[in-house]
Amino acid sequence: MAGSTSPNVKKSGLKRLFRSKDGAAAIEFALLAIPYFLIVFAIVETFVAYTAEQLVANAVDTMGRKLRTGNITYNHTTTTNNKSQVEFRRLFCGEISILIQCSEAEINSPSKLYLDAKPYTNFSDMPTTVPMAGGDLSTTGLGFAPGGPGTRNMLRAYYKWDITTDLLRPYISNIRPTSGSNYFLIVETSAFKNEEYP
Repeated sequence: MAGSTSPNVKKSGLKRLFRSKDGAAAIEFALLAIPYFLIVFAIVETFVAYTAEQLVANAVDTMGRKLRTGNITYNHTTTTNNKSQVEFRRLFCGEISILIQCSEAEINSPSKLYLDAKPYTNFSDMPTTVPMAGGDLSTTGLGFAPGGPGTRNMLRAYYKWDITTDLLRPYISNIRPTSGSNYFLIVETSAFKNEEYP
């Protein structure tokens, strides 16, 4: 019969089609590229966030040392090293400026970087938890009023580090803001007793 194809020819054509590898690598790459690059970007972003966390930790140590030794004071009558809250924030921002830039608006009215410096009667009175409200950082009790010579102080820094790929945050932080923005909350603390500076 004219125009008819034998069953053997049909089977042979189907076998060739299934055995063909033309374009398979391109199709596999197209299927796997998006999740692959998403994971790689999440890993890089987490590394940068941890680098920023170390930078904030170093700044807390440096500024805590300056408070402890009297190089920075607050409302102290006999020194010329008194700093206001804004001046202290500006100095702190200078310590983290390698990776984190603070605008003048951020220094005067914080939206990402929050600092808390207060004296306590005993080290046991110092808070041991992050102040939270509704799944987000509570900033109501934060302020700047470190004590003078011989006082016990705590300096805490909180920074809301914005993240794009929210894949790894559940494994590195229990902070899930309800405001709709995604951030990794960097928390650094230093507790110390001030020296008996003049």
